[in-house]
Amino acid sequence: SGLLSNMSEQLSEEELRRLLKSCAIVHYNNLKMDEVLLPYIGNMDKFIEFIEGKWGWKIDYDRVGKTLIANENKNYCVCPVLNQKTEVKRSSICYCSEGFAERMFSTVAAIPVTATVLSSIHRGDDRCKYKITFV
Repeated sequence: SGLLSNMSEQLSEEELRRLLKSCAIVHYNNLKMDEVLLPYIGNMDKFIEFIEGKWGWKIDYDRVGKTLIANENKNYCVCPVLNQKTEVKRSSICYCSEGFAERMFSTVAAIPVTATVLSSIHRGDDRCKYKITFV
């Protein structure tokens, strides 16, 4: 939590975003996401069915506009870092979630994507939502 606080105070927003996005690989690998995602590579519809059914997410997929809105559909933060350190209230950690979403959706789509947090529990919103743009 001290490291996150110091980084937030010392780095520009873009530096912080770039650094924290790259940290997502730790959680991604810990969850063995490559194995989890393997059955869905190349089949976004099947993956959407999985995350809506198993994770409770709500997905709005605009194939024509090549964007997807992913709503975690929970009224609490699922971040394993912040949930273990409840005194830490840094919305900058949401950049790590952007990195996780990018890696996850890029893997399934088999093309690069960009992810942007649209709303976040730690930013005062009622749900965490991400915009995924297929490049």
